[in-house]
Formats: sequence, C-alpha cells, structure tokens
Amino acid sequence: MSIKATYLSHSGFLIESDDHSVLIDPFLSGNPLAKTKPEAVKCDFIILTHGHGDHLGDGIDIAKNNDATLIAPYELAMYCQWQGVKKVHPMHIGGSFEFPFGKVKLTLALHGSAVLEGNTIIYTGNPCGVVLTLQGKSIYHAGDTGLFYDMKLIGEMNRLDVAFLPIGGNFTMDITDAVKAAEFLKPALAVPMHYNTFDVIKADPQQFVEKCRANGINARVLDIGEAMEL
Repeated sequence: MSIKATYLSHSGFLIESDDHSVLIDPFLSGNPLAKTKPEAVKCDFIILTHGHGDHLGDGIDIAKNNDATLIAPYELAMYCQWQGVKKVHPMHIGGSFEFPFGKVKLTLALHGSAVLEGNTIIYTGNPCGVVLTLQGKSIYHAGDTGLFYDMKLIGEMNRLDVAFLPIGGNFTMDITDAVKAAEFLKPALAVPMHYNTFDVIKADPQQFVEKCRANGINARVLDIGEAMEL
C-alpha cells in the first residue's frame, strides 16, 4: 500500500491511495502557475479549507464533473450545495469523521473565509486546516493561516508524516513563522506551499528548506506537478 501526494501549485494537492483520490484546495483556473486543467482532474473526494477563490477554486466544477463528495466547514459546504454540488459532507473545527479513504479532522486556522460575488461578500464560516489520516499515514494541510501555538498540540496528538505549510506572507505565515510552525508540528517532512502565485506572496521555498534543516527539520520543495510517495 502506498500514498502519493502530487503538488498542483499554490495550496492544491491530490492525495492518492490504493482505492481513492482526495483533492485539496484545487485552484487551477486563473492560476498563472497551474499546469493541470480542472477537467483533467479525477477524484472521488474534495476537501476545501475555506471559501477564498484561490482555495475554493475549481472545487465546485470538479465535484460536479467527478460526482465527488465535497468536504468542507459547514457554511462552505452549504454554499457549494446551493451551487449544485450533489454530495457534500459538512464538518467543523475539532470535528473528525471516518470516510471510505480514511479519517479527516478539521483544525484551527487563523484566517478568513468568504466568496466574492460581484460587490457582495458571502461569508462561508470559519477557515480550517486538515489532518488527513489514510493507510497509516498522516498529512497536515494547514490551509491559509498565521502561526498559532496550538500547532504544537497538533504535533503532539498526531505523528505527522508530512506538513504542508504556507510560506508566502502577507495573507499567511511567512518563512520565519512557517519554520517555527514546523518546529511545533515536528513532521517527518515539511513542504512549503502558498507562495509565488502572486507578487504579494513571493517567497523563496529553498530558504524555507534551508532554515528548517538548520533547525533539525527535514524539508523539501515539491515542484508544480511533482509527486512524492509517503
């Protein structure tokens, strides 16, 4: 049994097990760095961390095209259902649920969550991070977040095989804060995300890797479209 994680760019990942594929925050259309077209993505589950356009992204269309189950915080799940997604599974912070592919637990994230429609802001509840456990592996996707001390608790309660952490600053943690997050979480591997898609979040992922390694934390950069086995 193996788990494959493919970096789709920005904060988007496709997690594939022997029997299922789980898509996280699929921002592909309108993403200047994305190489994968939304219609090319095959999955049976989608996890959304919050409602901003660069995370909700193509989630609704991909869910419809694949007849996939969309997992999200309650308000965002309801919004997606109102947009025509047939299968939604609403959750909330601290809640966990066993799905056919494994366990999902939603964690705290310090951020916002809303969909912009014209001049209207539609709030979509709390943002979240995700601890995904499948086939004996645990993956932490932080979503968009600032640094918070409870990351230490997440690391203590979960033996994390990999942590996907935003490093771009401005809207989220910068490199310095993301390295501290990795220290709190103690994953077997830290991988940077949410950088360089826009000028305002430009960051050098190799700098993140070097600072992590200097602090005894294993880290690597995944190129866009690159996959790794866990």
